[in-house]
Amino acid sequence: MVAATLTVPVAVLAYLVRVQAGPVVDLDQSAVRVGTDLTREQPVVRALLLTWQTAFQARWVNLAVTLLCLWVWRRHGLRTRALWAFVTLMLTWGLNLVVKTGVQRARPVVDEAVAYAPGFSFPSGHAMNTAAAGLVVTALVWPLLGPRARVAVPLVAGLLVVLTGIDRVLLGVHYPSDVVAGVVLGFAVAGGSYLGYVGWSPVHPTDLPARS
Repeated sequence: MVAATLTVPVAVLAYLVRVQAGPVVDLDQSAVRVGTDLTREQPVVRALLLTWQTAFQARWVNLAVTLLCLWVWRRHGLRTRALWAFVTLMLTWGLNLVVKTGVQRARPVVDEAVAYAPGFSFPSGHAMNTAAAGLVVTALVWPLLGPRARVAVPLVAGLLVVLTGIDRVLLGVHYPSDVVAGVVLGFAVAGGSYLGYVGWSPVHPTDLPARS
C-alpha cells in the first residue's frame, strides 16, 4: 500500500513530463541551466562530480551491495535477508529501464555540455538505484547495528542519495524531476519489497545474527 501510494505522484509527474507541461519544463530547464553554468565555472567541482557519477553507476553500487549481501549471509547467517536485499536491488535496476523506455524523455540539451549520458532521462537511474540501495543496505544490516549505528547508517545513506541527485543536475544529464522521480521510485520499490518480506517472514531463524 505504501509503495503504491508513492508511485502515484511519480505517475503524475511522468504524465506532466510526457505532455511537456509548462511549469515543470520551465523549472527543470532553469535548474539545469543554472547548475551547468556553475559547474562549468568550477573545474574542480566538475572533476568531483564526474568522479561521483562514475562511482555511483548502478553496476558498481550493486556490485558493492551484492558483496555485502554475501558477507552478511556467510559471516552472520542472515540468509533470507541477504537474498531479499539482492533480489530487490536487481528488480529495481530492471524496473528503471522499463520506466525509462515507457516515458522516453530525452536528456537535457545544454550549450557547452559539461557531461554526457546515453539513454532516456526519466527517471534518473543513478538516483533511483542509490535510493533503493540505501534503504536495502539499511534494512539488510539493521539486526547487526548498535544504537548509534542505527542513527548513522540511515543518515549516511540519505546523504549519499541527496549528493547523487545534486550530481545529476549539476552535470546537466538529468532534470530535477528525473531525480525526484528516481528517488521516490527507489524508496517505493525497496520499501514495499521490505514490507512484503517482513509480512511473509516476520521472524525467521536465518534472519537472526549468528552466535559467535
